[in-house]
Amino acid sequence: MLAVRSLAFNVAFFTWSILMQLLALPLLLGPPRMMLSVGRLWTRGTSWLLRRLIGLDYEIRGRENLPDGPFLVAAKHQSAWDTLIFSRLLANPTYVLKRELTWVPLFGWYLKHYGMVAVDRKGGAKALRRMLHDAEEQVGQGRTLIIFPEGTRTPPGEDRPYHPGVAALYRELALPVVPVALNSGLFWGRRAFRKHPGRIVLEFLPPIPPGLSRRDFMRRLHDNLESASTRLLAEAKGVEEP
Repeated sequence: MLAVRSLAFNVAFFTWSILMQLLALPLLLGPPRMMLSVGRLWTRGTSWLLRRLIGLDYEIRGRENLPDGPFLVAAKHQSAWDTLIFSRLLANPTYVLKRELTWVPLFGWYLKHYGMVAVDRKGGAKALRRMLHDAEEQVGQGRTLIIFPEGTRTPPGEDRPYHPGVAALYRELALPVVPVALNSGLFWGRRAFRKHPGRIVLEFLPPIPPGLSRRDFMRRLHDNLESASTRLLAEAKGVEEP
């Protein structure tokens, strides 16, 4: 039964995504901010499909930890769900993402138009400088920048090294960084056909203030994110923490 429900969701999600991209084509001629409404509608529709077809809902915790002024978000990345949800949670978000995504027909056009910060992961120092320039430009427009420090979707419970880009952004932009823990990979895994019922939990953790050394920042970010995500995984599995 789960396989049938997952098939129904996958077909519906693909159809919904293509439909949204086609209907939004005229918005490519308008201001980038208009794309945010499309992203929110896409996310609302996807959330509805997950609830109706899979029995998968979500819970948001820690909103009180969001600063009043500008800030960065550094989130765990376990699922495609992580890339959808922030359009519903933040006023004017944008993402740091791999450049290859901007090459995808239709979808990539929207990413470029909206002002995503695309990174050439093989570009070395030049690519890093470009990322910092683009990020500063987006933050200067009042946008909240979201980065996934691991650089790719990571299976739940796996601890991958954090990429140096997040430390460079922290140093260059001198803004507080809000870590975001989650357990989405338990329910919608990377490249997984089957989706599982339950409740995804996303938690905004207390912000890390600017001004720390690179080493202290990276250690604090890693420890906070990994411990909180491990706690959420244990909670979802019904396992008591030691």
